[in-house]
This record gives sequence, C-alpha cells and structure tokens, in this order.
Amino acid sequence: MKFENCRDCREEVVWWAFTADICMTLFKGVLGLMSGSVALVADSLHSGADVVASGVTQLSLKISNKPADERYPFGYGNIQYISSSIVGSLLLIGASFLMYGSVMKLISGTYEAPSIFAAVGASVTVIVNELMYRYQICVGNENNSPAIIANAWDNRSDAISSAAVMVGVIASVIGFPIADTIAAIGVSALVGRIGLELIGTSIHGLMDSSVDTELLQTAWQVAMDTPMVHSIYFLRGRHVGEDVQFDIRLRVDPNLRIKDSSMVAEAVRRRIQEEIPHARDIRLFVSPAPAAAARA
Repeated sequence: MKFENCRDCREEVVWWAFTADICMTLFKGVLGLMSGSVALVADSLHSGADVVASGVTQLSLKISNKPADERYPFGYGNIQYISSSIVGSLLLIGASFLMYGSVMKLISGTYEAPSIFAAVGASVTVIVNELMYRYQICVGNENNSPAIIANAWDNRSDAISSAAVMVGVIASVIGFPIADTIAAIGVSALVGRIGLELIGTSIHGLMDSSVDTELLQTAWQVAMDTPMVHSIYFLRGRHVGEDVQFDIRLRVDPNLRIKDSSMVAEAVRRRIQEEIPHARDIRLFVSPAPAAAARA
C-alpha cells in the first residue's frame, strides 16, 4: 500500500460516501423541483440509488471481514462481488426508468426551460462526486476491494450525469428547452452502461476467473528466485474479494530433508506475500525434483 493509513481509509470511505450521497440526493431533488429541471430531478433519483448502494457496500465490507469457518473455508471475500453486482443492478434499473420517463416526455412534447440555478446545482454535484470518486478509487485500488471500486464508479457515473444535466440546462436556458430532456436521456444511457460493466465484473469475479498475468508472473519469478527451488510445474491464482489466492506446486532439490523442504516452502510463501500485499492464502505443494533434472 502507498500509505500506512490506507487500511483505516477502508473503514471510513464508505461512511463519507454515504453521507455525501444523502446530501446530494436532497440538494439535487429540492433544487430540481424549485428550478423546474427534469434532468436534475432524475439525477437526484440516481443519487438516491447511490445511498442504497453505499449501504450495501458498507454491509458487504463488514461481512467480508469475517474469518473463514467450516461453512465458508475460503472466507467471505466474494460477498464484495455480490455487493458490486447489486450496485450495478441498481444503476441499470434506475437508468431504465429514467430513460423511459425522458423518452415519454420527449414524445409528448411537454418540456420547458428550467432555471439557470439548476446548472449551478449540477456543477456543485459534479465537483463533489468527482472528489468522492477519486477518494474511493484510491482506497479501493490500494485495498484491492471490488465493492469500494464499484461504489467509486457509482460516484463517477453521478459526476458524468450531473455534467450532462449542466450542459442540458444551459442549452435550455439559452433557447433550446428540449435539451434538458435530451440530457436526461444521455444520462440514463451513461448510467446504464456503467451498471452493465459492474455486473459483468462481478460475474467475472464470482466465476473464479484467473488473476492478471502480471501477478502470476510475479509469483512465479519470486518462487524461482528462492534458494533450493528447482522448478514450478503448476501455478494458478484467483481473486476472493480483496484477497488473492495462489496454488503453487514446486520442485526442490531431491537431497533436501522434509523439514528443509518445508522451510523452503515457507520462504516462498513469505516472499510472495511481501511482493504481493493482497496475497493472503498461498497453498504450496512441494515435491522433489527428478534426480536427472536436479543434476542438469
């Protein structure tokens, strides 16, 4: 991790996001109604979904902290992928309703230019949500947390949607009243796309997909650089929430005693964990190298 307090930020970031989302929901909802901006009111509903998403994320982080037990011997880390899929589903559902309402308004022709104050409100929410995105994406990446990363992208989608609202309101005020409704349609398309991407990432994680090739190469190189390791004949890794798990089968000098072979395995495990901070569970299988190969 870049900073010593990254772990502390993990516990605090979702509460900050939760508070910011509540404030933004109320701020945009009230200002949207007062200014007559359909897009800003719709955007406030998006922020309302963010409040639910932040609550789901906070719950998933608490559950993922539970230690492994007999029922879940590999731990509770994958709950974060479920949380991420819920956030993505909320975004997709909200985007669908927003798209439907905006298209119906466009077809009926019942639109009018909102007040310029709606643009001011949208600009404030762009800044707040972009700051929350940068804060959460930093914490999420440093802690390897898919739930926090999903929540960060939720805030980024809110910043994008507020930017679209701001452009639509300004265009409506200067003489194109239809722009506010068109902005709402654009917002729904962007939010829906982000929701689909989060759902796809969650499915990818729940299916125990392999870790990135770079991580496998790092683990392989660290193991091969460990004294007495002759070769590696099997290596795989997977994500379990914030953690990375590895299965490694290696061959050691056939002249080593069992005790010494175990010490080599522990050295490999320790060095990999030092090189890859999120590598929590490393299962090592040690066997002697063939005598002919060892002499070679």
